[in-house]
Amino acid sequence: MVLIMEYDGTRYHGFQFQADLPTIQRETEKALWQITGEKRRVMMASRTDTGVHARGQVVSFRTKSLLPPQTFVNALNYHLPKDIAVQAAYRVDDSFNVRRSALSREYNYYILNSPNRSPIRRNFSCLIKGRLDIEAMNQACQALIGKHDFASFASSIGGEIKNTVRRVYRAEVKRHGDLTIFNIVANSFLPHQVRNMIGALIRVGLGKMSIDEFHSLLEAKKPGLAGPTAPARGLCLMQINYPQPFEGEM
Repeated sequence: MVLIMEYDGTRYHGFQFQADLPTIQRETEKALWQITGEKRRVMMASRTDTGVHARGQVVSFRTKSLLPPQTFVNALNYHLPKDIAVQAAYRVDDSFNVRRSALSREYNYYILNSPNRSPIRRNFSCLIKGRLDIEAMNQACQALIGKHDFASFASSIGGEIKNTVRRVYRAEVKRHGDLTIFNIVANSFLPHQVRNMIGALIRVGLGKMSIDEFHSLLEAKKPGLAGPTAPARGLCLMQINYPQPFEGEM
């Protein structure tokens, strides 16, 4: 079974299960147990960190339950907290792997570029008071597109990460009124990669880093070199892209 999930990550220590800490995975598995009586591990397509949000997270799990997908949606939303919701459910073949089957992941980072803070937007954007040079930020973004070693934009490289090369399909910055949005699509991401990228791009936009310095940062391939890391609250997983859309009963 596959779920398309949306959540406000403000209260949670990321998606992945952590002992004695609130996570999206913990709440999802608890709700599934209440519905099916099965203790199942769920797998996510893209691991979101503490405070990061999602509009289109994709989650999979195995179940013996014969409940229709729409019943799963209704029942899960009844048991889940108000800041987590299931938007759709689909039955898939056992061979489907929610991570390995994905072609790409898409994230947005939201910047409130305003002299004044916004109580309404405070949990979903990063406040930058200085005027951002969008053209310079987009010039820097061009260096990110393609297949590169992005080690400099990873906060840390654990032993489980053997390869720091990723392929970026799109990286661009757009302004919508006082909201600046960084959109990036890649096959996958390193830990804190997007937040470190936007942290460096903000410096470019504020005139604190040149485009050449940004390029040198990428070329250095040194873990932890980029920064400062932008706050998690501005980051949102928008969607996971697969070779074919999910079909069948929903």
